[in-house]
Amino acid sequence: MSFPWLTVLMAVPLLGAVLVALLPKRPDGALPKQVAFAFSLVTLLLAALVGFGYDARAGMQLTEEYTWIAAFGAHYALGLDGIGLTLVLLTAILVPVVILASWNDGDGGRWSTNSFFAWMLALEGLALGVFMATDVFLFYVLFEATLIPIYFLIGGFGGARRSYAAMKFLLYSLLGGLLMLASVIGLYVVSADSEFGPTYLLSELTQIEMDQNVGRWLFLGFFIAFAIKAPMFPVHTWLPDAAAAGTPGTSVLLVSILDKIGTFGMIRFGLGLFPEAAQWATPVVLVLAVFSVLYGALLAIGQNSIPRLIAYTSVSHFGFIVLGIFVLNSAGQVGSTLYMFNHGLSTAALFLVTGFLIRRRGSALISDYGGVEKVAPVLAGIFLVAGLSSLSLPGLSPFVSEFLVLVGAFTYNWWYAVFAVLGIVLAALYILLMYQRTMTGPTVPAVAPMRDLGLREVSALAPLLVLIVLLGFYPKPLTTIIEPAVQETLQQVGVSDPAPDVPATAGSGEHEENDQ
Repeated sequence: MSFPWLTVLMAVPLLGAVLVALLPKRPDGALPKQVAFAFSLVTLLLAALVGFGYDARAGMQLTEEYTWIAAFGAHYALGLDGIGLTLVLLTAILVPVVILASWNDGDGGRWSTNSFFAWMLALEGLALGVFMATDVFLFYVLFEATLIPIYFLIGGFGGARRSYAAMKFLLYSLLGGLLMLASVIGLYVVSADSEFGPTYLLSELTQIEMDQNVGRWLFLGFFIAFAIKAPMFPVHTWLPDAAAAGTPGTSVLLVSILDKIGTFGMIRFGLGLFPEAAQWATPVVLVLAVFSVLYGALLAIGQNSIPRLIAYTSVSHFGFIVLGIFVLNSAGQVGSTLYMFNHGLSTAALFLVTGFLIRRRGSALISDYGGVEKVAPVLAGIFLVAGLSSLSLPGLSPFVSEFLVLVGAFTYNWWYAVFAVLGIVLAALYILLMYQRTMTGPTVPAVAPMRDLGLREVSALAPLLVLIVLLGFYPKPLTTIIEPAVQETLQQVGVSDPAPDVPATAGSGEHEENDQ
């Protein structure tokens, strides 16, 4: 198609960010909120149009390619496959929800309300570009650029430890970015000696034969950067601080959108560019993934701060996602991609309803609550649904994702799956204990005057709850677009699903009886 749909999709929120930043600064701050919300809805509409026009059987679509920096083969190149489209849709859905839920969170920060919502739109535009980039250099530039808005959202509008949390996040991310930059430069050197000449286009890099040792070193540079972003043990420690210090909406953008860049990058670049190195690293990655599942869950159980608890649950959930990616079969990878989407929904609902709770009580500590369900039943009910979604209750969307990841793990090696299942048991503990301690029992005096959720707050959460329930019963709209892209990825890696192990004697005996 000649119309640049993907460029427009990325440009709309970026233009909205510039416009919101330039609007007159008024005490009520209503205009920048309204304009930001309008631009986020337009972006959602464009993403929906792209999604409805997507043909799951046609591979990479809506491609755009223009020479950017000819000297070293960098292109402005965009395209969408089923994996990228899933995350584009997640981003487009969550940003208007976050803006509506964060309507008053930007008031009274270190900077103006305009800045708060402008940075949100800027982050949306850059994240969309990351999920659509088909040139490694363009991906790297956008990957690093996403650090800017989230740094200012945490550092400018967060809580008491915002400066520490923002700096820690930035230092970890810059370390990963430097390692990735070394690998990006290495790709230039490798491609310069190929038939294509210097290039960063994925379509050309995937056809280049690399020396085994070179490919493994380059893979490590990308993988460590993505593991920090994801985050995985042992490079996860920035996440609880950032999630606890940021506003609820900032935490949603960070965990539900920005961190998905890490797991998306593992599929698109880790497996796509370095298939031999990915298989070489698989045993170690799977051990780290399972350890992340259990480690994150155990630390979540011991938390007294609700935002930190949710952050540690995400460390556990990202362990499941990475496990699904590196078992290298279709069930695991379809499950992990679907998990990215569903985790984004459930964690967003949990962070936002927690934010409404903390805003009313003025405390993030579990020990300061009790009996909330008696005075705010709607808030308690939504909190329960979001929590049950996070522990992957059957009938809610994360269950399908987790089930597929476990099927893939059992197919690869049942030991990994057995340990991962323990993470599910621990998830029930940390979610149900948190709900019991905050929502049930006698109502503590400080909670007694708490009001229930208002219309705006319920309206912000309603789309998430509807999708969590619908996709729990009918995930086919997403699995249909994900599966062909997964098959293509596995083909690039050079692996295929194992054939069913059916004894030949059983089949032949049955035929003999039928013949008689």
